[in-house]
Amino acid sequence: MTVIGELEATLARSLEHLRLKTQSHAETWGLGATERWEADLEDGVLSFISPGLLVLAPLQVIGTYDSEDGSWLWGWDHPSVPEPFARDAWLVRDFGEQHGLARYLMPKINCTEDEAWQFTALACHLANASGAFRGPSGTTAAFMTFHQPTIRGALPRAGRE
Repeated sequence: MTVIGELEATLARSLEHLRLKTQSHAETWGLGATERWEADLEDGVLSFISPGLLVLAPLQVIGTYDSEDGSWLWGWDHPSVPEPFARDAWLVRDFGEQHGLARYLMPKINCTEDEAWQFTALACHLANASGAFRGPSGTTAAFMTFHQPTIRGALPRAGRE
């Protein structure tokens, strides 16, 4: 297999693993269906909140995507992301350096939202994270990985069947 073929296979595998993790979290505790989410960058905690349910997980910011101009700003160079909460993004940067991938080394690039998901899926794979989340805020979305979620409260009906 060529180097490009190996990279494409790694990205495809990363996306499939993330899809399966997301499906599992959605079925278990309702990822994507909670009433609200919060990202605390002081404590590094991602919270998913619904009546009677609180899910807390350590977070890592992979980057932010601005849908207005199609720009991606890596978490490892983001002025709003404290260094301890960009470790998973650094793993992707290191991967890019090892494989000569310029888009993984430049602090800000233009890309599609699908590519933002690819970057995040790769981070999830490299960090062996529990999952990933796209947190929208206006025209910008923060793409994050999360680790070892803690579930407090009753699970949604789908998680109890």
